[in-house]
Amino acid sequence: MKKYIVRSLSVALWLAAAAIVAPAAMAQDGVRIGFVNTDRLLREAVPAKAAQAKLEQEFSRREREIDEAGATLKSASERFERDASTMAETQRQARQRQLLDQDREFQRKRREFQEDLNARKQEELQQILDRANRIVKQVAEAEKYDVIFQEAVYVNPRLDVTDKVIKALNAANSK
Repeated sequence: MKKYIVRSLSVALWLAAAAIVAPAAMAQDGVRIGFVNTDRLLREAVPAKAAQAKLEQEFSRREREIDEAGATLKSASERFERDASTMAETQRQARQRQLLDQDREFQRKRREFQEDLNARKQEELQQILDRANRIVKQVAEAEKYDVIFQEAVYVNPRLDVTDKVIKALNAANSK
């Protein structure tokens, strides 16, 4: 047991020493660290905005059709609620089944639309991220960065290279 405690303390002391010495060694080597805010890049870069506009154009007709079908179903349902008390039982049941079938079809179409839209968004997003990652690598190599992070809890603004990446991505898009 004593041996284990001594060994644990020894390891802890080595780790503490490494934690103290490592930043000093990195400072001597001149380690350059950068950060790219991916969310901001996807909001502000011209290719991201163009992809969003492209998706809106591509899916707007289907979205309108689904909205119209939803409005039609809602008005038919409201009409049924108003008229149900005056209908014969068999007519009311038939109309109720018809509304349920229409609602199922509407839900299916809406679900398919959402799945198609999400799949296309992912495709466009992946293309933009691939291009952005290539540009991040180019910036890192050109400016001699040792590491560039895309996610962090906190980043000092002086480490943020997002503007450079957005400018380069926009320039590459205009070619």
